[in-house]
Amino acid sequence: MKSFFEGIADLFVNVLFAPLDFLRFTDSWALSNILNWIFMLIGSVAFVYWMLQLKKYNDNGEEDKSSTSHSYL
Repeated sequence: MKSFFEGIADLFVNVLFAPLDFLRFTDSWALSNILNWIFMLIGSVAFVYWMLQLKKYNDNGEEDKSSTSHSYL
């Protein structure tokens, strides 16, 4: 069983993370952080999409805004 987990570790360290090792040792700051920029771009696009969807539903007036759960609301 130990060799199985060592095989998984070898796969990740030597094969799947090899492109990340290449990016880590480049001299360019922008190229080293390209993965971070991609994730930030995806997050920004998802945030804008989510806000547009919330605005669409808010403009339609579909939400029940009556206070029925507590009297102080």
